[in-house]
Amino acid sequence: MTPRYDEGSIKTLDWQEHIRKRPGMYIGKLGDGTASDDGIYVLLKEVVDNSIDEFMMGFGKKIDVTVSNEIVSIRDYGRGIPLGKLKDVASKMNTGAKYDSEVFKKSVGLNGVGIKAVNALSSTFNIKAFREGEVKEIIFSMGEVVEEKEVTTTDQPNGTEVSFVPDGDIFRNYRFRSDFVENMMKNYSFLNAGLTIYCNGERYQSKNGLKDLLEENIDSDSLYPVIHLKGEDIEVALTHGNQYGEDYYSFVNGQHTTQGGTHLVAFREALVKTIREFYKKDFDPSDIRASIIAAISIKVEEPVFESQTKTKLGSRDIGPDGPSVRNHVVNFVQKELDNYLHKNADVAEVLLRRIQESERERKAISGIKKLAKQRAKKVSLHNRKLRDCRVHFNSNSEKKTESCIFITEGDSASGSITKSRDVNTQAVFSLKGKPLNTYGLTKKVVYENEEFNLLQAALNIEESMDDLRYNRVIIATDADVDGMHIRLLLITFFLQFFPEVVKKGHLYILQTPLFRVRNKKKTFYCYTDEERVSAIAECGKTAEITRFKGLGEISPDEFKNFIGPDIRLEPVLMKKHESVSQMLEFYMGKNTPERQEFIIDNLYVEKDEV
Repeated sequence: MTPRYDEGSIKTLDWQEHIRKRPGMYIGKLGDGTASDDGIYVLLKEVVDNSIDEFMMGFGKKIDVTVSNEIVSIRDYGRGIPLGKLKDVASKMNTGAKYDSEVFKKSVGLNGVGIKAVNALSSTFNIKAFREGEVKEIIFSMGEVVEEKEVTTTDQPNGTEVSFVPDGDIFRNYRFRSDFVENMMKNYSFLNAGLTIYCNGERYQSKNGLKDLLEENIDSDSLYPVIHLKGEDIEVALTHGNQYGEDYYSFVNGQHTTQGGTHLVAFREALVKTIREFYKKDFDPSDIRASIIAAISIKVEEPVFESQTKTKLGSRDIGPDGPSVRNHVVNFVQKELDNYLHKNADVAEVLLRRIQESERERKAISGIKKLAKQRAKKVSLHNRKLRDCRVHFNSNSEKKTESCIFITEGDSASGSITKSRDVNTQAVFSLKGKPLNTYGLTKKVVYENEEFNLLQAALNIEESMDDLRYNRVIIATDADVDGMHIRLLLITFFLQFFPEVVKKGHLYILQTPLFRVRNKKKTFYCYTDEERVSAIAECGKTAEITRFKGLGEISPDEFKNFIGPDIRLEPVLMKKHESVSQMLEFYMGKNTPERQEFIIDNLYVEKDEV
């Protein structure tokens, strides 16, 4: 029977109802905090962005931030929201001062939506405005006013304070990760010289902007000192290392555009154009950009982003009366980088040698690449090795951030996941046996080794990380010694040849239960011994205990519980001070006394803890 379509079918939602019903439209994916772009970090960013805008307009040089799983609090010392409009700013859509370009010029916030989304998606949202010796406070819950307090006098300095608790019904089992919060605060300080941020007892401040950012994120010695170029509304920093791939950090009005946009496209074009003209050689773009580590920050009036989460710039022009973004970036880079290279002949010589080295390696493996592609075609990748999904990360689908690929070992494990998965967003790639230890090898092995060649093709990362087909690359192996070894070998492969997969937060480990404890009434899936002991106590004497030795032992019906909405993923993270080369040498190099001592020490620690 066809559903009836009449006046009763048309509904109007209140603003908070719409945000809560369609949160993805406002903050992207929800998540539980295991990824840097999960919703809880977007909530934090939306509030801090408002404080940053105050600083950019010349008001307030300090921001206090406290982040815990219980409550998040942000206090700035700007002008303070006008008291009579405090309620509207926090709860009336499309309300704010960002529409007045003279009050907020080149701001991050655009359309008065961000803080309302934080309000609607928080179980508690408390906002205070301090202004000229007076303070007003309003308390909300899920966008509804709980208490609106009268204006009172205060001796507190001007500014705004926002405290909120993300709604646990929407952000299920969420947890803020200190690494992601710390990185966010560092980026704010790098992009705003003169600003001091105090977050959870740590002080964040930068004197050299993007130069500090690169030096913070370079994990090994760069080939030459960071080139730091500054102009009106634009700042660039770059160097080259010895790693594979290209590593970029791009920003617009202080917003970290993790997916780039028109400004990053222009920078990559400008770099190639400048280098070719300087050396008077028609180098291949991939050789010029190989191993580059660069950052670009621009300021744009009324920027246009491709989504509310502002991760990709779509603006074509700097401002209503300004040049195009492309021309602004290209002209600046051509002039300033060319001047720098002419003045620093030693750097120009080192850069030339790096480009030529990349060119030699590329030509050396060009024949192998052609054969590897032919082999991949013969193997019929999409039938034998890869069970693909329908939505991909580089598609235009609203669900693209949910796309993922499970890398499994063995037919039984891949079979269970394949039968349990969501065919729209979850793909499965099946390895055959243990992968090769790639530490110390050149990229030639990626094409010579069938498994790595097919994995690279499945991920579509041979030419550029921009083409990555899945937002999350999930290693799904047994929780035994062999499974742990396979994890380590795969992580080594990515760090060695495609480090951006790790650095950009795309690599994860699937956590599956070690035990199932059940009786006739209840079933518990336990991920630790502590959970197992607790489950046995709850089930009593009739408890039936099953130890899952491998993924293939978990039935497809049960597997749905572990790769669905409650999926447990552990992100593969690198601490900023860690060097990839040193870390791989320690864990994957020759068996050294230092590593033996490390293993023995940690075995004893685990024994003591048990």
